[in-house]
Amino acid sequence: MGFLVRWAFALVLVAATFNPTEMNYLGWALRNWDSQLPLVILLGLLLLVGWIIYLRATLRSIGAFGMLLIATIVAALLWVLYDVGVLTLDNQALNTWLGILALSAVLGIGLSWSIVRRKLSGQADVDDVDA
Repeated sequence: MGFLVRWAFALVLVAATFNPTEMNYLGWALRNWDSQLPLVILLGLLLLVGWIIYLRATLRSIGAFGMLLIATIVAALLWVLYDVGVLTLDNQALNTWLGILALSAVLGIGLSWSIVRRKLSGQADVDDVDA
C-alpha cells in the first residue's frame, strides 16, 4: 500500500506540472504570468520542492542508471502493448498521459526502492555521514 501512495503522489506531481488538459501549472502560469505573478512564483516554488524531494530520493535510491532501466522497462511494456494491438499511438493526449504515467512510475519506484530493498535483503540504507 505504501508504494501506491508514493506513486500516486508522484503522479499528482507530474500531472500538476504538465498534462494535456488546461488544468496544469505550466499552462496556467503562462496564461496568468502578467496578472498573478506572486501566485505563479509561489506555486512554482512548491512544485519545485516536490520535484527536488522526488528526484533526490530517486537518484539516491536507484541512481541515474536505475532510472534509465525503469524507464526502459516501461517503454518495453508500452512497445509490447502496441505490438499486440492493445495500444495505438494515434492520440497525442493519450501519448502525453502515457509519458506522465511512465515518469511517475520511475519516481514512485525510486522513492520506494530503499524500502523494498530493506524488506528483501534485511539491510538498511544509510546516508553518507561526514566523520
